Amino acid sequence: MNRVDRTDPVDASHVPDASHASQTLHASHGPDDGVAEILDSIGPRLRALRRDRGLTLEALAEESGISVSTLSRLESGKRRPTLDLLIPLARTHRVALDQLVAAPATGDPRVHLKPQRRKRGSVLVPLTQYPGRVQVFKQVLGHREPELVTHAGYEWLYVLAGELRLILGGREVTLRPGEVAEFDTGEPHWFGPAGADAVEILHLFGPHGDQAVVRTGPSATP
Repeated sequence: MNRVDRTDPVDASHVPDASHASQTLHASHGPDDGVAEILDSIGPRLRALRRDRGLTLEALAEESGISVSTLSRLESGKRRPTLDLLIPLARTHRVALDQLVAAPATGDPRVHLKPQRRKRGSVLVPLTQYPGRVQVFKQVLGHREPELVTHAGYEWLYVLAGELRLILGGREVTLRPGEVAEFDTGEPHWFGPAGADAVEILHLFGPHGDQAVVRTGPSATP
């Protein structure tokens, strides 16, 4: 995978208008200290997210296509983040872009759902506001051809509506509403609609291989 490292100096004579540089996520003019505070928090947030997933810089570079040196400078704050760096990192970590560029807390505990439309009619809705050990999504999956993948982690799938086809190694099962599957993602796997209609699922992903644990209260004493 090709890696991104945009460290070459920019020739100002090739920049016809300063407005074309607006992709950089900082305001070079103006007294908005809040923007600077948000930018300063991105590096530590990236480092915490990488460590929470148990990834080295080298492993993240391999997944994201961004060079180790660039990742290190982003995390240390020596390089300002840009969209062309943050977008692949958000995709690699499976988080929404605004989770990397988070505004200061407002005291509102509600999670404001922001559906993300994907290829082939699929929709992904993150249900957790900040990246953590276990990430939770609601997904609507449209028809697609099976393509088995492997990666570190553990997944838990609950079917809300429709039928889910799950291929796990050499096995294949069909899950219906109310049924659950959980598996180590180190094994080749794929899941999607069992037929032409979309399927709606609740999807939990633990980047460390965390499994969903059902806890119940103590039994009542007669």
